[in-house]
Amino acid sequence: MLDSDLAELYGVTTKRLNEAVRRNTARFPDDFMYQLAAGEAESLRSQFATSNKRGGRRYLPYAFTEQDVAMLSSVLNSKRAILVNVAIIRAFVRLREALGAHKEFARTLEDLERKYAAHDAQIKGIFDALRALMGPPKTPRRRIGF
Repeated sequence: MLDSDLAELYGVTTKRLNEAVRRNTARFPDDFMYQLAAGEAESLRSQFATSNKRGGRRYLPYAFTEQDVAMLSSVLNSKRAILVNVAIIRAFVRLREALGAHKEFARTLEDLERKYAAHDAQIKGIFDALRALMGPPKTPRRRIGF
């Protein structure tokens, strides 16, 4: 996402957002965010049909990854940023709980598979014995009686 979009989401100005990023550079490594090249910024400007002579931006915009959204909520000091930070933490807690429940379910399923794998072989043996009994006898029977 672009810095201007995130600033709007967090309820701060783009200038304040970029200022917070510059003050906390250790929290934003190169693989988290990058500054757009001049050609990329120009492409965005023509897509949004904004003026390139008056108004607009003086600096190239920053683009942020999803990790930065969480990081920005911890470095910005606005009410909305605090709410976003709390929501992110709660989402991670719910995700961890869901993964834990999934692992427990998988473990139970594996236990059942192991338990009934032996039964499968025994049941197959029973069916083989029943089929043998249903088939014709291997030795001819002697007639009894007249």
